[in-house]
Amino acid sequence: MAIGGGHYYLDAILIPLSVMLIVGYHAYLCHYIKNKPSITTYGIKKLSRSAWFLRLNQGNKEKAMLVVQSLRNTLMSTIFMATITILINFALAAITSNSYTASHGHNHGHLFTATLMGSKSDTIYAFKYATASFCVLISFVCSSMAVGFLIDANFLMNVYGDGHAETVLERAFALGAIANRVLCFIVPLLLWMFSPIALALSSLALVFVFHQHDFVSEFPCNNVHKQ
Repeated sequence: MAIGGGHYYLDAILIPLSVMLIVGYHAYLCHYIKNKPSITTYGIKKLSRSAWFLRLNQGNKEKAMLVVQSLRNTLMSTIFMATITILINFALAAITSNSYTASHGHNHGHLFTATLMGSKSDTIYAFKYATASFCVLISFVCSSMAVGFLIDANFLMNVYGDGHAETVLERAFALGAIANRVLCFIVPLLLWMFSPIALALSSLALVFVFHQHDFVSEFPCNNVHKQ
């Protein structure tokens, strides 16, 4: 029982810390997107999309064709991401089964049955699979909603081309970004199948990669609005 308690103790410490790290980072990112968008990748893309949308309303046929092609490419990539999430959900069952078999082997000296493996109870394994599967489901729903908003934005831009169309378009890109980000969370959850230490280390690495991607040193905002 002492060893089992140690297993639960490791999960109980590292899992909440990893979750708080990722949630705290994204709260920090949202603060900068709202207050200083010019130093974040998402904020820069949002400013660029605003300038891109203004060009659509200028009546230039060549630029309008580029807009249509860009929307088509975005729509195709979003549909592809939604398809990928379904495939990942199928793969989760196989990964969970393999890691469960490895951790419940008869060789108690095996790496997967060591204390670093964390809890090996059936309930914890079911919870691991349910958590990862739930994140995949959220990613799929966000991708599907993004596809719907992109289709609506396409019609609205052709008919009205006003601020409402830009709002719908921005919602589509926001949902697509959320879907991609949630899909990235699957990596630490998959590693949690093997060890809570792997989840903690992968969460640190993921936040580092996110920070490198999400923040830039400088962006000439004024040039965007002048174009």
